[in-house]
Amino acid sequence: MRELCNEVETLAADAGVLADSTVNAACKRYEEARNGSVAFWRSGKVITGIASKRAAKVVRAADKTMHNNPYQAILISIGVGSLLGYVLAHTSGCNTD
Repeated sequence: MRELCNEVETLAADAGVLADSTVNAACKRYEEARNGSVAFWRSGKVITGIASKRAAKVVRAADKTMHNNPYQAILISIGVGSLLGYVLAHTSGCNTD
């Protein structure tokens, strides 16, 4: 009977060790996943910052060009708008011919 009690105690101790190692492994994987997601979020934030800075540069350059050459900007806008309207009208099947 004493031998059975010893084996049950050993089994309980082994189960405790197994449970602890499972919890530790789960915690370690959680930390790895969390660190990976934080790094991904930070890299996305950096990329977004770079893209917004580049977009701001392009907008400033376009604004400066429009202020320096207003008539050219108006003529280019009319030309692009007309071309876009022509293409869209003919690809949508609304021929006016």
